[in-house]
Amino acid sequence: MMALAQAKQSATEARIAALEIPAGAGWAKTARESALARVIAMGLPDRRDEYWKFTRPDTFVQPTPPEAALFAPKETPIFDSLDRLKIVFVDGVFDAEASDDLTLEGVQIERLADVMQTDIHWARDLYGVLETRGQDPVARSLAALNTAVATDGIVLHVTGKVSKPINLIYHHGSTTSDAMLHHLVKLEPEASITMLETGPAAARLNKTVEVEVADRAAFHHVRVQGRDHERRAVTHMFARLGEESQFKSFTMTANGQLTRNECVIELTGDDAIAHVAGAAMGDGDFVHDDTVFITHDAQRCESRQVFKKVLRNGATGIFQGKILVKADAQKTDGYQISQSLLLDGDSQFLAKPELEIYADDVVCSHGSTSGAIDEEALFYLRARGVPQGLATDLLTLAFLAEAVEEVEDETLREEVVGHLAGWLERRRG
Repeated sequence: MMALAQAKQSATEARIAALEIPAGAGWAKTARESALARVIAMGLPDRRDEYWKFTRPDTFVQPTPPEAALFAPKETPIFDSLDRLKIVFVDGVFDAEASDDLTLEGVQIERLADVMQTDIHWARDLYGVLETRGQDPVARSLAALNTAVATDGIVLHVTGKVSKPINLIYHHGSTTSDAMLHHLVKLEPEASITMLETGPAAARLNKTVEVEVADRAAFHHVRVQGRDHERRAVTHMFARLGEESQFKSFTMTANGQLTRNECVIELTGDDAIAHVAGAAMGDGDFVHDDTVFITHDAQRCESRQVFKKVLRNGATGIFQGKILVKADAQKTDGYQISQSLLLDGDSQFLAKPELEIYADDVVCSHGSTSGAIDEEALFYLRARGVPQGLATDLLTLAFLAEAVEEVEDETLREEVVGHLAGWLERRRG
């Protein structure tokens, strides 16, 4: 055990030695130093950690990223036809020329790089705060590492009902890029916003988003992770919800060498709603990990976790989801489902669903299944003249439908379905 602990410490020290703590105002410096201390105390993850036993963290921990070949998709970028405000990052760095003017009614938009140089700013009460809370009971040292060294990101202060989505667009421009992005979103009471995220971002990405949703506010989030075949990404989303607030997040992932999406949500106000969903498709060396932890700490709250994965040619899908209901969180409604569609005998789905309940008046359920294409349904379609490839695609889309339905906006939902169908068609071709 001593040797294992030493190896973990050495890996942590090597990673930190390759980084530089950015300069900033006093509060920013304090937050970064505190985060670095957490990293050192926890150590960066390895396969012996309980929540990393299914996913190898090696490439996230090593000092330099593995090279990732650039990928140029032929299809029109998703959401390109929508009226939205575009904010562009290239390899983790804000691109002002490619971005729209950062002005939109109902929200103040700033760069993290600028905010961290400011002596007095509301971000002081959010930066690293939810990430720190999210470290208990499960250590998330890669998120703490992000807080310590991230140099760019977007800071949103939402004061009203924002009329159109804000689209964060991530471009991958270098085969050896190593990006760390940190976004902050603070919604005032009764405010609402839709945030879109699209693109692969970098050869290796470590991204953290902290979202504070005040009473009766609504945060809608749709993320489409880029189709680069060799990219590696670990993302963290931390959210805290006030009374009668809403948080809804959906992620679509296709391709990628290794993707781990973590989501940690606290429902701290009565009657709050939190929905987290994802649809992932991949083959070959594709590894996709969704790790979710939702804490109910108020009454009459609702949470949903809906994750679907389509896997083939040896791909691996992972789901680790937990619902924690504290003693005073009566009338909780918690739902969790994780399912995989295995299109061959070489792929695998690894699931760890958890419920931990200390209240006695709750409705909570979880389920996890793996299976192949329904042969009867396939035969039905084939008997009516549908080619086998197209029939398989139609059944695949039907399988993913429950997750996609979590996208509340119909226009966004149609965009997602269209891109899923396009991915399947290209694979078939």
